[in-house]
Amino acid sequence: MDDIAVAAKNQAAVGEKVKAFRTARRMSLRMLGDATGTTASFLSQLERGLSGVNISTLMRIAGALGISLTDLFEEAAPPVGRVLRKHERPALPPAEGYRKMLLSRRPIRDMEVYIGEFDPGGSTGDKPYSHGDSHELFFVLQGKVELTLGEERHVLSAGDSIEYPSSVPHKTVNIGTELAEVLWMIAPPTSVADDLDKYLPRPGS
Repeated sequence: MDDIAVAAKNQAAVGEKVKAFRTARRMSLRMLGDATGTTASFLSQLERGLSGVNISTLMRIAGALGISLTDLFEEAAPPVGRVLRKHERPALPPAEGYRKMLLSRRPIRDMEVYIGEFDPGGSTGDKPYSHGDSHELFFVLQGKVELTLGEERHVLSAGDSIEYPSSVPHKTVNIGTELAEVLWMIAPPTSVADDLDKYLPRPGS
């Protein structure tokens, strides 16, 4: 598309979609403004269909929301069920003995879900990490892992789960002799577009 103003008849529809995606990501107008080089006042007017916008600005807005530009112009209702095939899972660059894939399609709305694979001895890193202040559920699909949660240590096997605030530093280690596979379910999401941009097509896909 050329760098031209969006037609007036489309302004209201585009503004509504910007607001829908922004609120789904729990971003304030100020946060989105800071991420796109615009202002909260401008974005408020855009969302209400009171301000025009050019394509280059919309591209920055779409990027900050973790969506494509066409998502803002799509007229057809999205399908109720959105399938993500195993080979399509976005993956973080693998670390030694540890692989993490995203199971939630972008844009992430009310919950984000990840699956992790740990080789024997593999871990999420040398030190525990924390992110945001959300509700996190950790579920072991297979294998045996040790979860460090603040000052606590929990040994979990297949079928076990544990819940905790994502703000508490945590670390996972495979203490078994076979591959361990786990799920993280986080609500509300703590990732932002920049975090998700680190995820790449899964190797071999």
